[in-house]
Amino acid sequence: MAISPTTDASKLREELDAPFIVTGQQITFYAEYGYIKLKHVLSPALLEHYRGAISTRVAELSVGAVPMEQRTTYGKAFLQIMNLWTNSKEVKEFVFGKRLARIAAELMRATGVRIYHDQALYKEAGGGITPWHADQYYWPVSSDKITTAWVPLQDTPQEMGPIAFSEKSHRFQIGRDLEISGESEFTLKEALKTFSLEDSGFELGDVSFHAGWTFHRAGPNSTDRPRAAMTVIYMDENMMLAAPKNKNQVIDIERWCPGVQIGEMVASPLNALLYSSTQPLPAFQSGDSGPRQ
Repeated sequence: MAISPTTDASKLREELDAPFIVTGQQITFYAEYGYIKLKHVLSPALLEHYRGAISTRVAELSVGAVPMEQRTTYGKAFLQIMNLWTNSKEVKEFVFGKRLARIAAELMRATGVRIYHDQALYKEAGGGITPWHADQYYWPVSSDKITTAWVPLQDTPQEMGPIAFSEKSHRFQIGRDLEISGESEFTLKEALKTFSLEDSGFELGDVSFHAGWTFHRAGPNSTDRPRAAMTVIYMDENMMLAAPKNKNQVIDIERWCPGVQIGEMVASPLNALLYSSTQPLPAFQSGDSGPRQ
């Protein structure tokens, strides 16, 4: 939807940075359950505007994707494009917004957050399941103060395959050594049977946050429309790089933490400080590809 004369771009940018009140009860819920779904975090006008920029870049960067019938179980789950903020001024405005970053910090009881990376997850019409998994399997970081904001870019009813959470599973040890695959779906589907499942849909404007060790999945998209979602992974502003525990963490160090040594703060040019309650933010300009040093 085009921005109306009364909803100009500057107003949307203001909304991206405006505080959102997070209650003590919500912070406690996140700590206990490993996730939270928050209502009306972003306005439909804002999401409809930035969906255009995000979808354009996803379309451009996914040209040549393998046909659905030739993909693995994981490959059928969605088109996955990472660090879109480095490819688009408008996407960077969205990803670097302080509103979501501040929510992430408050939920984790952190003084501030840096970006680990972003990723667009577009579950195509007829797309398959997203297998059970925990994101932190992939992340070579020193603590569990890392969270993912999952932002649907349209109303997302169950039949579109919204993200679903295994409640309180962030303390579960089984399956932490599994990468996302058909095997993780089979193994964890059985192992997590004793946990409650939260798989309800999202209204446009709702945003979820889930901890790195919270097991989650998504059902298939049985509609004729793509399920568009944008995610941002936030980590404690003082997060240190840990020695990799698997081949995927080796890849993540090279891709998302360039130049950072084991035991150093993860503060590369790709890991901008997005919000801090204890120090001023570095100066950014929307056309920059990274933070000013």
